[in-house]
Amino acid sequence: MQDPSATVWFDLCSPPPEHLNVISEELGLHPLAVEDVLHPHQRPKLDVYESHLFIVAYSARLGHEPGDLDFCELAIFVTRNALVTVRSSEGFDIDQVAAQWDKSPGLAKHGVSYLLYTLLDRIVDGHYDIAQALNDRVEALEDVLFADRPGNGRALQRRVFDLRRTTVRFRRVVVPMREVVNGLMRPDLRVVHADMAPYYQDVYDHVLRVSEWTESLRELVGNVHETHLNLQGYHMNDIMKRVTSWAAIIAVPTMITGFYGQNIPYPGFAHAAGFWTSTLLILFASAILYVVFRLKDWI
Repeated sequence: MQDPSATVWFDLCSPPPEHLNVISEELGLHPLAVEDVLHPHQRPKLDVYESHLFIVAYSARLGHEPGDLDFCELAIFVTRNALVTVRSSEGFDIDQVAAQWDKSPGLAKHGVSYLLYTLLDRIVDGHYDIAQALNDRVEALEDVLFADRPGNGRALQRRVFDLRRTTVRFRRVVVPMREVVNGLMRPDLRVVHADMAPYYQDVYDHVLRVSEWTESLRELVGNVHETHLNLQGYHMNDIMKRVTSWAAIIAVPTMITGFYGQNIPYPGFAHAAGFWTSTLLILFASAILYVVFRLKDWI
């Protein structure tokens, strides 16, 4: 720590408070930042303290089920020549960051600036992959929306609900990353070296793209939900139209047989001619109604 040319990296996974306190005393970390680490589920943010920076970010992993989205909270302390990463679980593969660090000795000379870039780049790339996967799932829903059979309405509604909930949860950890990366690029913080500025700008561009993509996905899922409800209403109206048409056809023989069922004399009463007359009236009127409704596409 006393060597200005050295870069120190501490990586902790679900550490007990006493281990975190040891590093806190050694690096002079602010108590409020340490308290945030001990109380998880913080909002993605960048806090600036006198001797260090404190960053909260989330890596995400998407499962096979529509609502299966797991997060790994990362608390990051940034000092002049030291970086401390505290992971809430093994959900984030820190070995990939270490491997990327070893592959770029030319950029590794920038120390904490490059190490922090590698970490943020890995997180944002994971967000981009999830946005792509969510976009594919939305397109799959759009494909089956109009091909949906009546019996699958509830299953489709459940898929839409799960995808919408996943998109909202994903948006909560993606959108605040714009402020985090943009804040790190402030000249007064002196975190980003001049040679590293294009790399951080590239990460910021990816963050903006994922944020905009997430907003579009939320709107698309909402449109799928509204379209599904409209289609359900259309199917219901179509069913009611068909039922009403058949009810109108059935009303004709009901009316005629009801008339001829009166206990009073009428033309053709107690004669075979009356029976055939009523039968022909039923067939003729029902056929006319059927043809008219068929032409109107009501049945």
